[in-house]
Amino acid sequence: MIIEIDFNSDQALYLQLCNQIIMGIATAQFREGDSLPSVRQLADSIGINMHTVNKAYSVLRQEGYVKVDRRKGAVIAIDVDRMRTLENLKRELQVILAKSSCKNISKEEIHELIEEIYEDYM
Repeated sequence: MIIEIDFNSDQALYLQLCNQIIMGIATAQFREGDSLPSVRQLADSIGINMHTVNKAYSVLRQEGYVKVDRRKGAVIAIDVDRMRTLENLKRELQVILAKSSCKNISKEEIHELIEEIYEDYM
């Protein structure tokens, strides 16, 4: 697993970590049932605080990407609640599309971006 953290980014480290793991799931680097490194192992390997990794794992658990197993630690467990996921996605997209509209980005440009990005995950 290759996690790239940008220490100069304005984005919080735990969010960067969450996003990297989610992208790993989407690109099949991680599959259902795969164990993630322990909090300590991951913190040591990328040079961040254990509490940061713990927060990322907690967020991933709350969002339905991982479950915590006492024997295996954090395990990829993709949430099967599709309708809830679609509603959350809709809310996030509403904000993104509003920002795009404010910057005069066309529907066609948005569609092109979606197609370009989506190809990486299929």
